[in-house]
Amino acid sequence: MTEHPSIVTERLKLRPWRDSDLEPFAAMNRDARVMEFMPRVLTPEESEGWVGRIRGHFDEHGYGLWAVETPDAPFIGFIGLQWMNFEADFMPQVELGFRLMPEFWGKGLATEGGKAAVAWASANTELPAIYSWTARLNLRSQSAIRKIGLVQIGEFDHPRVPEGHPLRPHLLFRIERS
Repeated sequence: MTEHPSIVTERLKLRPWRDSDLEPFAAMNRDARVMEFMPRVLTPEESEGWVGRIRGHFDEHGYGLWAVETPDAPFIGFIGLQWMNFEADFMPQVELGFRLMPEFWGKGLATEGGKAAVAWASANTELPAIYSWTARLNLRSQSAIRKIGLVQIGEFDHPRVPEGHPLRPHLLFRIERS
């Protein structure tokens, strides 16, 4: 088994996934507040499948969406980097993504972890840029993405969201390698 990196910040540890993360991850993905800006909540089976894909991404690329913990909580969500590819003129790209449990919102943790993930990528990969995107309606994520240092470069209709759905319009952000 390959050893995957962890990232430690002042308040967070971004680390490889453990089997014990599956249940709280599934619970987070069933929470309507967490999934407000996603097309739907996920079933436990879908969440488990996603963790399998996250682990596979780490095996293939050496990085991915890290599970996140604090000194007081063994799992609060994920923050990290993943290769994405869907029908869009800017694809394929590495996306900075994050999702935290609601009790950890508004504390700057997504920003802290996102900055650490971007810094890690700059020091450990040859990626020329990192992208992020979120629904136009998702003001909280937009704020975190901007605080991490990404700059809005455009807008697009997300092809994986149905036509006419209010979450289809997305904003596109990028940060260049430093």
